Amino acid sequence: MDLFNPSFVKNITFIRPAYFIISGFIGLPDMKYYYVFLFFVYIISVLGNTAVMAVIYLDHNLRTPKYVAVFNLAFVDLLGSSALVPKVLDIFLFNHYHVPYNDCLTFLFFCYTCLSMQALNLVALCYDRLMAIMFPLDYHVKVTHKIMFSMIASFWLFVIVTTLNAVGLLTRLSFCKSVVINSYFCDHGQMFKMACNDNYPNFVISYLHPFLFLWLPLVITFSSYICIGYALVQVSTAQERVKALKTCTAHLSLVVIYFFPILITFTMGSGIHPNARIINLSLTSMIPPMLNPIIYVLYTQEIRLSIKRIIKIRSKSKIMMKNFF
Repeated sequence: MDLFNPSFVKNITFIRPAYFIISGFIGLPDMKYYYVFLFFVYIISVLGNTAVMAVIYLDHNLRTPKYVAVFNLAFVDLLGSSALVPKVLDIFLFNHYHVPYNDCLTFLFFCYTCLSMQALNLVALCYDRLMAIMFPLDYHVKVTHKIMFSMIASFWLFVIVTTLNAVGLLTRLSFCKSVVINSYFCDHGQMFKMACNDNYPNFVISYLHPFLFLWLPLVITFSSYICIGYALVQVSTAQERVKALKTCTAHLSLVVIYFFPILITFTMGSGIHPNARIINLSLTSMIPPMLNPIIYVLYTQEIRLSIKRIIKIRSKSKIMMKNFF
C-alpha cells in the first residue's frame, strides 16, 4: 500500500515514518569527492582542536577565564564536527540514505546544539575582549573563573533546552507528504515543511532559533566592538591603540569566518538553490572548526609560547630519560 496515497491518508490521523531519506545534492555527479574533502577537513579539525585543548590543559599559565571559553570553543568544534561528518560520510559514501526516525532527531539535536553554541562561545570571548579593553584595571574583577563558567554553563543550558523544544515539537508532526529531506543532514527547516498537520509552532521556532543564535549574538558582538572602538579612540597613543586592537584580531577573524557564510544562507532564504544551500551550510559547519585552532595558534601569543614551553619540557624529559638509562 502506498503510504502517501491521499485516500489512505484520510483514514489516518497521525503518521510517524520509520525513517527519513536524506537526498543530498540534486543532479550533481561525482559529489563523493566533496564528501572526501569534508573528511580531510574533519581530520584537521579533530587534530587542531584536540591540540588546543591539550595545550590549555597541560599549561597552568593558560588556566585563565579567557581560556575557559577558548577550551569550550575547541570542545564544541570537536563535538560538532564529530556529530556531523561521520554520519554524513556514512549516508553519502556508503549509500545509507535511510536514517531511522529517532536517529534523525538525535542527529538534528547535536548538529543544532553545537552550531548554536559556536555563536554563543563567540559572545563569551567578545565579553572577555570588551572588559579587557574598556576596563583594563578592573579586568580581573569583571572576568573571573566563576563568571566565565557561569556564562558558559548558562549558554549550554539555554541551547540544550531550546533545541530539545524544537526536537520535541517535531515529534508532534504527522509526516504524510514525504520523508525525503532535501538537505545533507536532518534539517529542521526542511523537516517541518513535510508535515500534513498544524506545523505553526515549528514555523515560529524556525524563525526564533536563528534570531536567538545568529542575529542576537551578531548584534551583541557588533555593539561590543562599537564600544571597543570608542574606548580605543580615547587611548592617547596610536601604538597603544594598535596593541589593544591586536588582542582582538583572533576573535574578529572567528566572527567573520562563522557569521558571514551563514548570514548569506539565511538572508537569501528560499531564494538560494538547494545545492548551494547544502554547500554553504556544510562549509559553515566544517570550516570554522578547522580554522579556529589555527587562528588561535597564529594570532595568540600565549598559546604559541605555551606550545614552545611544552615542547621544550618534553625535549628535556627525553634527554633526562636517555641520560638516566
